[in-house]
Amino acid sequence: MGKLVLYRLGFALPQLLVVSIIVFSLTYLVPGSPAAAILGVSATPESIAQVESQLGLDRPVTERFVEWFGGMLHGDLGTAYRSGLPVTDMLAQRLPATLSMIFGGLVVAIVVGVGVGVITGTRPGTTTDRVLTGGTVFGIAVPEFWLGMILTTVFAAWLGWLPIVGWVPFSEDPLLWLRGLILPSLTLGLTGGAIIARQTRAAMVRSLASPYTDTLIAAGVPRWKILYRYGVKNAMVPVLAATGVTFAILIGVSFVIEKVFSFPGLGSLMLTSVIGQDFPVVQGVVLLTATLVIGVNLLIDIGYGLINPQARPS
Repeated sequence: MGKLVLYRLGFALPQLLVVSIIVFSLTYLVPGSPAAAILGVSATPESIAQVESQLGLDRPVTERFVEWFGGMLHGDLGTAYRSGLPVTDMLAQRLPATLSMIFGGLVVAIVVGVGVGVITGTRPGTTTDRVLTGGTVFGIAVPEFWLGMILTTVFAAWLGWLPIVGWVPFSEDPLLWLRGLILPSLTLGLTGGAIIARQTRAAMVRSLASPYTDTLIAAGVPRWKILYRYGVKNAMVPVLAATGVTFAILIGVSFVIEKVFSFPGLGSLMLTSVIGQDFPVVQGVVLLTATLVIGVNLLIDIGYGLINPQARPS
């Protein structure tokens, strides 16, 4: 177990280093000056130079990167150009809304995806299989923001069952927090569930067509036991990999869905920061999301290695 964790960490840490270099570099390739964006149309060359000097933008890029990277190692991502607030505080304020939506969507995706995948995988070629498989194609193809607007129109505007503006902090009202997560989680989870369902179906079909299944049938093992004790268990190995990919997709999609449901998360913060060329905030958001993706995939890789002995390092 310890060797497997160290092995996976050996891949994760260089990834974070590369991501940090790319994040810092790309923000400074954006045309224009953050000082000019802050000052607006009334900016003059002298005032721009003065603000750039105050922000430290007139220093060499390498010097700024060393300072930023050193602060990152100590949990300091700098200060926002516009608000003057620490970037870590801004991220900590927005992170709960985004994580609530993402993990809510991931729960829906796993429940829907595994359930549909098991049903279709155990009934290949039937009408149920064709209908549900067609539904997964629709789930992958439909734009998430459109699905979110349809769900909001039906369940919030017409029926009045759920709130239109979803986010309420858990500390204020846990029940309203949960009700506000239903529509965003469904919007994210249905798309992610379609991906997991297709992987689960393919894994179930392969598992039930393997020679050991024929042996169990010949030995008189009940069909339900073969399906759910052996078939589903062996099918979960590739599903774990699909879950990691789904999590990465949900993070990107959540930035769009936040605008649909007025969630004060990282997506809206990222949008306003890009428009205002607030580079420290942009760097912080991208680095945080990359860390989340790498961290979750690290956990999934470890779980995959525990389930599948062939994936463990020799």
